[in-house]
Amino acid sequence: MATTASDRLLVSSQLEHLQAKYVGTGHPDLHRYDWLSNIQRDTYASMVGHHNMMTYVSLCENESIGRTRYKLLEKMFLPCGNPPEREED
Repeated sequence: MATTASDRLLVSSQLEHLQAKYVGTGHPDLHRYDWLSNIQRDTYASMVGHHNMMTYVSLCENESIGRTRYKLLEKMFLPCGNPPEREED
């Protein structure tokens, strides 16, 4: 089955739509730091949002659920440390 130019255009437009709609899907100009930060924030948000996961993490860290939730929420501000210096174009 041959791929036509219209099929590639359709796939390309669908990908652009997803990238515009969801921040975490990235785009070609996305910096590695930004991509990693999105992944970390999504992980922390998932942990905070699911009670069973919060219970598991707090048990592993031997902390209360409230303190673990607070720590994870704090980590969401700068999940990968300070951003690197970027060159001006």
